[in-house]
Amino acid sequence: MTAHAGDPFGALGDENRRAIVELLRSGDRSVRELADELPISRPAVSRHLRLLKEAGLVTDRAEGTRRLYGLHDEGIAAVRDYLERVWGEAATRFKLFAENTADARPPKT
Repeated sequence: MTAHAGDPFGALGDENRRAIVELLRSGDRSVRELADELPISRPAVSRHLRLLKEAGLVTDRAEGTRRLYGLHDEGIAAVRDYLERVWGEAATRFKLFAENTADARPPKT
């Protein structure tokens, strides 16, 4: 299954792309540095980075003869905000439900 261009959740659907995002949390890295940490080839890392960049999750910049990749703060923030909005509301509803039904449980014998 391939990620649709511009879809951060599609891009994060692949375990290798999630691993790349996790590695980039500690700072910018080159394709070689990422490939050294992953069980995939450099060309595969480059393809995954391209999809992550198209999804707005990764940026790149030239440094000498190599490119360094890093997390795109705005893209990551948009994903985080969406998840907090969706799951935050669900967690709040669950907590209210649990609190309101706690008194309805039969006493332990």
